Amino acid sequence: MTSPVGSFVWYELMSEDADAAQRFYGEVIGWTFGAGEAGAPVDYRHIVRNDGAGAGGVLQLTPDMIAHGAHTTWMPYLHVADVDVAVTAIEADGGRVLMPRMDIDVGSFAMLTDPFGTPFYVMKPVPPAGQPDAQSTAFLADGLQAVRWNELASPDLAGAKAFYSKHFGFEFNNAMPMGPLGDYCFIEHGGQTLGAIMQRHDETRPPLWMMYFGVPSATAAKAAIEAAGGTALNGPHEVPGGDWVVQARDPQGAMFGVVGPKGE
Repeated sequence: MTSPVGSFVWYELMSEDADAAQRFYGEVIGWTFGAGEAGAPVDYRHIVRNDGAGAGGVLQLTPDMIAHGAHTTWMPYLHVADVDVAVTAIEADGGRVLMPRMDIDVGSFAMLTDPFGTPFYVMKPVPPAGQPDAQSTAFLADGLQAVRWNELASPDLAGAKAFYSKHFGFEFNNAMPMGPLGDYCFIEHGGQTLGAIMQRHDETRPPLWMMYFGVPSATAAKAAIEAAGGTALNGPHEVPGGDWVVQARDPQGAMFGVVGPKGE
């Protein structure tokens, strides 16, 4: 796709119970899900928004994946010009390869960590047939049922900023002071604000990207999270710009957020 290098182009929920995850996010976010391909080596279900666009995918973890340390979590895909070049450069800077390059119809990808243990994918997508200029809409800064914000609490704020700037072109020109919690450093890329990176203060929390999904009502989303068996960790609370957010955990343990008007 022609999304700029460094863009968030896809999101994936790795789940130990894809059926339960499908029910939960269907009720909370309103997504529908495509069936996994019959005979495929893995059970992979596409997430579909109400506007018909793809919002990401759900991967049913296999017993072998779980035995090798995989667990329920959300993961972002970052666009790169060349997967092999990106993997080599990231390894040279202290990143670690979790899954080597794979090639499928929609592109090439690999799973890595940054030097501080945060996992993510890099991907070189293949545009859909007849749409050479297609761009990913998995991230939409003001979209419903899309990721509207990407947030990382890193064990090393300065190191993470340097790493993502070097490898993905992120810029950090603005920050919001949070008192003793330090600065909330906004990610600027391709003319958009994609999210923020901050210093992790809870050492029991693994370093993970957390995605916030757009909803029409943060209050209603919190009620839906709890009714569907998830846990609302905090919120709704207002953030700069007038939106309201809720941070939550799904029934299988994946962290995520919702963002939108406060609503009723």
